[in-house]
Amino acid sequence: MTQNDYIQNLANDLDLLEKSLSWLQRSYVICQRFGNREEYSADQFDAIEALTSRYARTSDILIQKIFRSIDKVELEDQGTMLDVVNRADKRGLFESIDEIRGIRDLRNKIAHEYSKEDLERLFEDVMRFTPRIHAIAGSVFAYCSRFGITRKEKA
Repeated sequence: MTQNDYIQNLANDLDLLEKSLSWLQRSYVICQRFGNREEYSADQFDAIEALTSRYARTSDILIQKIFRSIDKVELEDQGTMLDVVNRADKRGLFESIDEIRGIRDLRNKIAHEYSKEDLERLFEDVMRFTPRIHAIAGSVFAYCSRFGITRKEKA
C-alpha cells in the first residue's frame, strides 16, 4: 500500500467514527433525561441498551481502528494494543493511559454483560465516559488534520 492508501483508509475510518459518534450522542442525550433510578421502564431500558452498544462500538472504532490507522499513516510497526495506545498517548490524543484503560475496560464489561441488571449497573459509567470519548475524538480529528483530512460538516 502507498502512503496515500493509508491516508485514505484513515479518512474512511474517521468517517465511520463521525457517524458512530453521532449515534452515540443521540443515545446519550436521550439517556441524560433518565437520571439514576431503581427501575427503568422497558423503553428506557431499550435506550440504555442502545447507548451501551453504541458506546462499545464507538470505543472500538476509536481505539482499535483509528489509533492503528494513524500508526500506519506514520509508518509505525503495529505491535500490540499496548504499543498502539502508548504511541497514541505520545501523540497527546488523550489525557492518560488510565483514561483509555477505563474506556476499554467498560467496553469489555458491556460486551460480556447479558442481563438487564448488569447493563443498568454500567449505565452510570457509560454516561461518565461518553463525553471523554467525544473529547478524545476531537483530539484525533485535530491531529489527523495534519494529513489533510478534515472533519465532515454535519448536514
